[in-house]
Amino acid sequence: MMRIRPMNRRERAVTGEVRVGTSTKQLVRRVAPKHIIVIRHRDIDEMAATAIIAAKVKAVINAEPSMTGRYPITGAKLLLDAGIPIVDIDPNDFERFADGMEVTIQNGGIRTKDGGFLAACRPFTMDDWVRLSAEAERNLGRQLNDFIDNTLQYAGREKEFVIRPLPLPPLSTPIEGRHVLIVVRGVGYKEDLQAIREYIEDYRPVLIGVDGGADALLECGFRPHMIVGDMDSVTDEALLSGAEIVVHAYPDGTAPGLARVRSVGLERVHLVPAPGTSEDIAMLIAYERQAELIVTLGAHSHMIDFLQKGRPGMASTMLVRMKIGAKLIDAKGVSKLYNRPPKLRQLWILPAAALFPLGMLGLIHPGFRRVADLLWLYVKLSMS
Repeated sequence: MMRIRPMNRRERAVTGEVRVGTSTKQLVRRVAPKHIIVIRHRDIDEMAATAIIAAKVKAVINAEPSMTGRYPITGAKLLLDAGIPIVDIDPNDFERFADGMEVTIQNGGIRTKDGGFLAACRPFTMDDWVRLSAEAERNLGRQLNDFIDNTLQYAGREKEFVIRPLPLPPLSTPIEGRHVLIVVRGVGYKEDLQAIREYIEDYRPVLIGVDGGADALLECGFRPHMIVGDMDSVTDEALLSGAEIVVHAYPDGTAPGLARVRSVGLERVHLVPAPGTSEDIAMLIAYERQAELIVTLGAHSHMIDFLQKGRPGMASTMLVRMKIGAKLIDAKGVSKLYNRPPKLRQLWILPAAALFPLGMLGLIHPGFRRVADLLWLYVKLSMS
């Protein structure tokens, strides 16, 4: 049982309608502002916190520790900074909550509208975050050691998956000789997509959304050509956008995502059984189909990224990146290195601006009328 630390008696009660879900990223899609959400999310990560804040919820009730101190993480701090209170409850009390229930959080307890007791709770405070962050820093060396050991262990098991060509279904999206942009819905995806908008407009790369990455593309005004993943976090809108669908299955062929795709009426889908992450599969599809350049946006690349996703190592990702080599670049690198060249049709603006005073003088003084005529001819020729 959890230790209960009562709330400050002077702290105001928080009352609201409840929405319950075991998957935070799916739950936030169906909440309205001022709802109280009940989740099971150990170590709330930054991406989840950002989505919760965007949903404008009133409070978070968590049936797992919001922060354990195993590794550095900022999700709970972001929620507190946004003014969203967090209370942790015993995992066994999760089943007591149901959608539509109205509850009040106050004085270390959660009660129903009629005053019935639901669960004891402990507020997660900024002091907790500071204390657990210090503990996480102390644990970092051990976590890194375990992460490396796990990565090396599984790299030995999964090397054949990377060494051999990925058995691909007959995909219709043309990739050979083109740039490919693989989008994962990570923290800051909107800013990153905006930063490379000119690159996308000029090079027109093949756009591959990894699960919710397809929605990230749609939100920013782009339509994905292909969606790759286990389909646990992609919306119906994205699935029905006309993109080619590639369901990532387990190596034994089991594909929970297939039912998800079929539920929206899509029958023409491809199945790729393979180990590793869906990001790995998307990169290998681009590589095996002879993409000229592979750009990743929001992809997971370091220990904290993978621990937040519940993966204790990154064997397949490390091997895939080694295989692809120089063809692979991060979108942040593109945004720093790519500068759109000026179009020839835009260059007329510079001399036109420089000669504008002469044109005005030509309108005033009769001797300059011929200059004005020549300027007008120049502008028309430049724009033609």
